[in-house]
Amino acid sequence: MKLGEIPAPPRRPRKRVGRGLSSGLGKTCGRGSKVQGSRAGSGVRAWFEGGQMPLVRRVPKRGFNNKNFETRTATVNLSRLNIFEAGTEVTPELLRERGLVKGRFERVKILATGEVDRALSVRVHAWSAGAEKKITAAGGSVALPESSGA
Repeated sequence: MKLGEIPAPPRRPRKRVGRGLSSGLGKTCGRGSKVQGSRAGSGVRAWFEGGQMPLVRRVPKRGFNNKNFETRTATVNLSRLNIFEAGTEVTPELLRERGLVKGRFERVKILATGEVDRALSVRVHAWSAGAEKKITAAGGSVALPESSGA
């Protein structure tokens, strides 16, 4: 079959409104009665929401951040790392296994709250400057995990 051989679709005849009650489109001409669409020159704009507060006025104006696309970071205080033996390599998987981080997250960050009294090899996605100082002062090291690609 060629494109020129395709038959045209059947056409529906034009509505002839206001031609008597028995025509099916008499009296109110298919517009119903006494509502917004029944008036002459009517028609609502595509963005009109029926009088409720429009979307453009409901969205916060000063920096809208879509939470669906945020990267969730779990934080761990430095003092919580004292449960590990000296020389342990602390990874996000190990922290989850020991119950130090829970829930859904993409990254782990170590904060400098508290003290660490043993040498640990910490491999997490982020850390504060104070946490890095305290870990290296205790004889440990801080690095990115191998899976982060950095």
